[in-house]
Amino acid sequence: MKSLEINRLRGPILRSVSRSFYLSLRLLPAPLRDPLSLAYLLARTTDTIADTPGAPVELRVESLRHLAGAIQGNAPITTAENIRESFAPFQSDEAERALIGALPETLQWLELLDDRDRPEVRNVLQKINQGQMLDLERFGSGRSTSTRTSTSTSTSTSTSIKALPTSDDVDEYTYLVAGCVGEFWTRLCFAHVADFSERPEAEMLELGMKYGKSLQLINVLRDAGSDLRAGRCYLPEDELHSLGLTPGEVLSQPARVEPIMRQWREKAERGLVAGLDYACAIRSRRVRFATALPALIGARTLSLMRQTGPEVFERRVKVSRAEIRRMMLSIALVSPRSLRAKFEKLQGAAV
Repeated sequence: MKSLEINRLRGPILRSVSRSFYLSLRLLPAPLRDPLSLAYLLARTTDTIADTPGAPVELRVESLRHLAGAIQGNAPITTAENIRESFAPFQSDEAERALIGALPETLQWLELLDDRDRPEVRNVLQKINQGQMLDLERFGSGRSTSTRTSTSTSTSTSTSIKALPTSDDVDEYTYLVAGCVGEFWTRLCFAHVADFSERPEAEMLELGMKYGKSLQLINVLRDAGSDLRAGRCYLPEDELHSLGLTPGEVLSQPARVEPIMRQWREKAERGLVAGLDYACAIRSRRVRFATALPALIGARTLSLMRQTGPEVFERRVKVSRAEIRRMMLSIALVSPRSLRAKFEKLQGAAV
């Protein structure tokens, strides 16, 4: 595989399908960038396949299963080529079409990865793929926006909306698609960053897992309206029933759902605090800031959601690129004390 192809994956393709992650990645030491970049690209590719609305559910399930096998080294390269041919034409987004088109090269890159890092990438993708498969099995047709940068414009009738049954199912989902990523990040940093943390690895693994789950939970809450219109409800059905609501009634009575939204926002905020504790334990200033940046963006996102109130079901809350750039400019202020002060300020920032 030519280095030019890897550079294209590392650069234009990764940048086109990520936002804050690409900014964080640039701050990390070189040994961390390739395994983290590759894991992101593979996760985003499998997510795109699972969420391709034009493809039949059966085709998505079968292709996701085959691709998961190829990632684990249990399927030939022709699997990637077949998936590319099947799914690239369905992609209306140019960046996602390029991502699918580069799938064979992405899998080749995995084979070239350092022998220490390849098992870690495969391990985290196995869990992410399990979560994606569960999502397809639970919801069938429809398009999730909870792990995506796009929003769905499709609508579903109230009777067709399916919900996760309990809070335990939400916890399982957020762990499989994001909590495990916090663990993956932690193991890589302990392997590649000398004197990485003031805390032991076991503590950092726990904090990293909580951090990852909280970031995914923020995505779920932010995209609750578009997911409902696509026929998916990540708010637990038993909690909605406790308020006398069905999943199909949420969009027409959003104010009644506020107690549930508030409870989950508070849980997400506790996870961000764990993430900030994680970041503040990191000795390297650059790695500390790269790790803390998603918590800062998450704190601002939760603040915007609180201020938006029930209208969050109608419009997607998003931190602007300009505001993220301003956060990036504060890289000089990366002491634990400064990060905590910035985090608290963003939590209560005005629109």
